[in-house]
Amino acid sequence: MDKILIEGLQPLRGEVKISGAKNAALPLLATAILCDGPLRLENVPDLRDLATMAALLRHMGGRAEIGGGSAELDLSALRAPEAPYELVKTMRASALVLGPLLARHGRARVSLPGGCAIGARPIDMHLKALAAMGAAIDLEGGYVVARAPEGGLRGAHVHFDAVTVTGTENLMMAAALARGRTVITGAAREPEVADTAAAMTAMGAKISGAGTDVLTIDGVDSLKPAACRVMPDRIEAGTLMVAAAISGGDVTITDAPHEALEAVYGKMREAGVKLTAAGDAVRISAGGGIVSADVVTRPHPGFPTDMQAQFMALMAIGDKISRITETIFENRFMHVSELRRLGADITLEGRAALVKGVRRLSGAPMMATDLRASASLILAALAARGQSEISRVYHLDRGYDRLDEKLRALGARIRRVKA
Repeated sequence: MDKILIEGLQPLRGEVKISGAKNAALPLLATAILCDGPLRLENVPDLRDLATMAALLRHMGGRAEIGGGSAELDLSALRAPEAPYELVKTMRASALVLGPLLARHGRARVSLPGGCAIGARPIDMHLKALAAMGAAIDLEGGYVVARAPEGGLRGAHVHFDAVTVTGTENLMMAAALARGRTVITGAAREPEVADTAAAMTAMGAKISGAGTDVLTIDGVDSLKPAACRVMPDRIEAGTLMVAAAISGGDVTITDAPHEALEAVYGKMREAGVKLTAAGDAVRISAGGGIVSADVVTRPHPGFPTDMQAQFMALMAIGDKISRITETIFENRFMHVSELRRLGADITLEGRAALVKGVRRLSGAPMMATDLRASASLILAALAARGQSEISRVYHLDRGYDRLDEKLRALGARIRRVKA
């Protein structure tokens, strides 16, 4: 098991390119189940979760090869419509195969998903939506066992009471081959949902309303082969923006998805960070110190929950007190105790954290608890005097494409060693 060692107080400088988005690539891999032939994806990041999804697709009998920034997929000869626990126990996105399997093959057996321990993330809304389309669903020994009605899934009007990104994507994929029209109200507006919709449209799906909270999908008989590009990762971009600011550096980030980052840009500027966006790039440079700013996480277009931990690391060296409120996941403050080990002054009040900025953090050993927490600990260590040691960084490799290498190329004194 690897750990990461960081010597802090080294300003980052230079240019770095954003990789493709994990949260866009995962549903795009699942869309291959719907496709009546090969699907090629470009700008695919090198991530553990994607490797797990590819292994799952191969287990089903399809072809799924990822490497060199691309993916070659062909699930037209799929034999086993199932997702076994042994393959998907570390990855919540395994639920994304349920909708397309029901739509194309009429049946599915999918293990209840795993992933980061950041709170309850049930797939009840997925199952209720698929049941509204006529699916018969049972829970047996930790598996969802589902069957489509005779003649296939039927279009339906489905309302999500709470925003669910994977639920929206799952139902959108199921509806693509259903009979008739499906209308989803309360749909997630996240850019990754719109990216999936655009790729499916290129494959022949009929989807309108992507990027809004009302999606309309008219079912078609089949989806055709296509080539699509995965959108840049807005969370990686935000993480590197914080890295530049917290280190007192000057970094230009290329292939930045500006529109998807508007909420993050706003909070970075509020925090006193100099930010200039032009073309496909954004330049981040340290100003006259970090200004404390309050944050409330919201579904898109609000401030993303996946940036909460990273922004908290930045606020740890703010000039006053900031209040960070988490509204999406009830257990997403596990990084707080680790940040305190560096000297951060953070008090929890229910679903809010009061962060009193300190003049200097000090290096310490820490343990990563989930994907975004891993990134927050690395960011805080960049601003800490002395050496920090972060263990259990396998979480990092699930969602960041060589983050430690990118930081090292910008001048960070960071290295990965075997624990």
